[in-house]
Amino acid sequence: MTTHDNNLPADTPTVSVVGPEDGEVLVLGTTRMRVLEDGRTTGHRLALAESVLAPHTPGPPQHRHAQHDEGFYVISGSVRFTVGDDEYDATAGTLVMVPPGAPHTFANVTDAPAVMLSTFTPDLYVQYFRDLRDMFAAGTAPTRQANIEVMGRYATEPAAS
Repeated sequence: MTTHDNNLPADTPTVSVVGPEDGEVLVLGTTRMRVLEDGRTTGHRLALAESVLAPHTPGPPQHRHAQHDEGFYVISGSVRFTVGDDEYDATAGTLVMVPPGAPHTFANVTDAPAVMLSTFTPDLYVQYFRDLRDMFAAGTAPTRQANIEVMGRYATEPAAS
């Protein structure tokens, strides 16, 4: 939902308000992502998404972004982040910030769902998730190679671990 105060001058930027049942929902296998901001309101400087990872959800191949920072804030559950050869189990309240060039991946290796909020600065990578959604919707779960090919469209490449 987008709102704008009619008492403000016409050139005042529009404010975006996304309620708990709003946002663009992307079903990515065992992950449900809700895009809260896709960059339209922020001049493409920032995108934000909430993800619910089902128990035992594998992550994407370890990768590096060339053009955007990615942040992960764990709201509930636990998410395992792999950065190069190091593993970190991030529990609720943990923030993981990944600058361009840093190898990383994540997975839910537990028996409980995990929820995290992700930021993308700039918003480039949101379209990657839409492309994956389209693959799943077509009945084709992306293979490792297909996932890497889609990543390549958005200045992202696999990282050797």
